[in-house]
Amino acid sequence: MIRPDLSGRTALVTGSSRGIGRALLLALAEAGASVAVHYHTSSDAAVRTAETARDRGAPEATTVRGNVREPDAVDHLFDAVEKDLGSVDVLVNNVGDFAPRHWEEIDFETWNRVLETNLNGTYLCSKRALPSMREEGYGRIVNVGYAGSEKALVYPKNFPYFVAKTGVIMFTRMLANDTQNDGVTVNAVSPYVVENSDEFPDELPRGRPASFDDARQAVLFFVDEDSDYVSGENVEIDGGWLPERL
Repeated sequence: MIRPDLSGRTALVTGSSRGIGRALLLALAEAGASVAVHYHTSSDAAVRTAETARDRGAPEATTVRGNVREPDAVDHLFDAVEKDLGSVDVLVNNVGDFAPRHWEEIDFETWNRVLETNLNGTYLCSKRALPSMREEGYGRIVNVGYAGSEKALVYPKNFPYFVAKTGVIMFTRMLANDTQNDGVTVNAVSPYVVENSDEFPDELPRGRPASFDDARQAVLFFVDEDSDYVSGENVEIDGGWLPERL
């Protein structure tokens, strides 16, 4: 198991009160980072996650609320983290939104919400985190994508999600290029179907969904200090899945 040493580092995982975000945050806590549990509406779950993070080894753990679709809210949540824990050294852009319906059934408000949450949220949080990372000469950004996004999936159902996640991969590679001399790495982890998914396909690669631990291992590799030459990469956590339509 990969065990980076994040002692003295501060980590923020968006959407980390539950699900895969919670698992990733706890992995960073176990690695010794002080952690910020971000939530939008799940305050009770966020408090419980922060308590668990402290039990798992985080020197400090706090909760921060904010809608990552809104620039002012992103500024406020980063201000809160910096006040409580210091500047963010490790950022995991995990928060996302879905619209599991045919694209013709999706109104513009829903379309916009999915794109803003998945893509704009990644952009806004990364942009806010970068100045202090560049100043310090160290930073790790990991974006959560979706397996198959590099293959330009065109399924009619949940289409805005695929559009947004493809944009996340493009943004990851652009930002990796732009920060190559700053001591900052930017990578992506892209699961297929995860263990807490609402729906499962009839057939799953290797007979199971991706576990939280599968995603944890990839994130821990990317945030390790010794992985400083790995940037602009996307690891698909899909068990060898190949979509029928490319």
